Amino acid sequence: MDYRRTLLAAGVLGITGIALGAFGAHAFAAGLAERGMTRSWESASRYHLLHAVALLGLAIWQRQGPHPRRAIAWAARLWVVGTVLFSGSLYALALGGGRWFGPVTPLGGVAFMAGWALIAAAAWMKEE
Repeated sequence: MDYRRTLLAAGVLGITGIALGAFGAHAFAAGLAERGMTRSWESASRYHLLHAVALLGLAIWQRQGPHPRRAIAWAARLWVVGTVLFSGSLYALALGGGRWFGPVTPLGGVAFMAGWALIAAAAWMKEE
């Protein structure tokens, strides 16, 4: 992913994170509380928005110049995948989706961690 695609992903995750957070706080609030899923929804939107902002920072790093391009590009991809899997599965579970969404959540967490590990590795790699 180049910096423009990373910025696009940051924008899409940012706007969807804000929208879903607002739906959870307003339109879905009663149903989430009734099912005891308010905290799950809040966790989903927190990680969703955190990684939107992280992608924005990553795009700035990509734009600045020499860096380990492949590691950074893969970190961006993994954060997008992590958001879809982690936050998406929590949103689905909170709305009453099938139990099969449960095992998807940790896969998203692993994608998040792998992305962060690549960022740490990129700090030590030679520039490409």
